[in-house]
Amino acid sequence: MAGKDHLYFIIHKPYGVLSQFTDEDSNPGLGTIFKLPKDVYPVGRLDTDSEGLLILTNDKSLNARLLHPSNEHKRTYWVEVEGTVQHKALEDLAEGPTIRIKGKEHRSLPVEAKIVDASDKLADRNPPVNHKKYTETTWLELKLTEGKNRQVRRLTAAVGHPTLRLVRVAIEELSLFPLKSGEITQVSGSVLMRKLHLG
Repeated sequence: MAGKDHLYFIIHKPYGVLSQFTDEDSNPGLGTIFKLPKDVYPVGRLDTDSEGLLILTNDKSLNARLLHPSNEHKRTYWVEVEGTVQHKALEDLAEGPTIRIKGKEHRSLPVEAKIVDASDKLADRNPPVNHKKYTETTWLELKLTEGKNRQVRRLTAAVGHPTLRLVRVAIEELSLFPLKSGEITQVSGSVLMRKLHLG
């Protein structure tokens, strides 16, 4: 359970920002845009070129409880992909495509996938997707319980639609919205645990 001295924050991580507090290889870290107590750290991560929901806390137990594979917490992503997605690609995602991770084949768990209209719910990315180059794109909502390395990008590529933009919008019932890119809010431990289905 959440302790009295535990702090919990959720942020909307911008594109190009590392999921760590220190800068590295010309990429800014979270410490560049968020001012937080020194003992707070991110739970899990988002790739530098991914955006969206990230939890920050000093509650060390949350990391194990949320990220352990046996817990199968559902993560929801909105993904702008190249091309016009047909029903066959959604079926292939639902069956769990085979992807390659570190040179080995991995059969993904089934993915909940549907086409959504996300363009009016998200501000343009900075820098924006090059729509002059990619004239036809589709927004997908993907729900996964796995968290393999760059799995969402590998999944969309496996069904013929490379990822152009990737935003994590929810973990279980914990939603990114109404946070805009670069915004932060503090949440209570009891609310966080309830929305994450952690009791």
